[in-house]
Amino acid sequence: MNRKRSISGSWLVSAIWGLNAFALVGVLVGVGVLNTRKEPVLEQGFLELIPAGTPSRTLQPEIYYLPSVTPNPLTTPIVARTNTPFVLKQGPRPIIIGYSVSGRPLEVYTFGQGERQVMIASGMHGGYERNTIALADELIIYVNDHPEIIPSDAKLFILRNINPDGDARAHSIYGRVNDHGVDLNRNFPENWEKNWDRDGCWNYLPTTGGPVAGSEPETRAVVNFLQSQSVEALISYHSAALGVFPGGEPWEAKSIKLAKALAKVTNYPYPPIDTGCFYTGTLADYAVSLGTTAVDMELRNHRDTDFSQNLKALKVLLDWSN
Repeated sequence: MNRKRSISGSWLVSAIWGLNAFALVGVLVGVGVLNTRKEPVLEQGFLELIPAGTPSRTLQPEIYYLPSVTPNPLTTPIVARTNTPFVLKQGPRPIIIGYSVSGRPLEVYTFGQGERQVMIASGMHGGYERNTIALADELIIYVNDHPEIIPSDAKLFILRNINPDGDARAHSIYGRVNDHGVDLNRNFPENWEKNWDRDGCWNYLPTTGGPVAGSEPETRAVVNFLQSQSVEALISYHSAALGVFPGGEPWEAKSIKLAKALAKVTNYPYPPIDTGCFYTGTLADYAVSLGTTAVDMELRNHRDTDFSQNLKALKVLLDWSN
């Protein structure tokens, strides 16, 4: 009896160790497969579009590091999600058309009920051009307090901050790009290039147009919104000082006409100052490709909103019709 028990016990111990060894081999094989599996790669020119009019996917809170090839003491982890500090106390609630890389919302305020749509877009370059976001906020408050400024046949969209991650990071050159290190005004799927000749262009820090056109969630949110609407005229605000740039390559005729009208009431330069820079993948060019009359318009510095001048510009925009 004792011998049988000993033999049975030894067999049981051996069986257990054998099963453990078999399981360990299975785990090691599984890990090897996962490590050798390649991530899917976007093909050149691929633009992932979600159904028009729906927001981009909501990202879960994570920590992101802004890529940089130069030492940058201001590059720090950003913990999503922080809400925009701007709140219109009494008035329309914004619609969220998508989310940034780090999960911050892109908000559009809507005024008026007419069929003729016009649009203002600000904050493309985040905290570096923070005064464009401040201008959008001032215009939102003004229009909300003076609804009579909106013609009965018009509807106004104000996208107050296209690049909330850059705005959250820094109000300096370090706040220009999104949390992937991409210049969003080089990422739209029209005349897009990943890199460009930097002669005459902004070149304080490294940046790209993205791995492919429309690679960034902020860009896709704006693309989807424009495709879901019928915007006739658009001003994309920037800073500073170069003037009013018509959209299109070459400049589109109606956009030239709008640029001249805006320059007349704001005294911003037209033709704009030519530094020799060639602009690729811009929002204005993309809007023109959709049939929208569009301009890039630059405030005179990185500090002031030029509110009185741009209130006149708003009236020109509101009266614009293609």
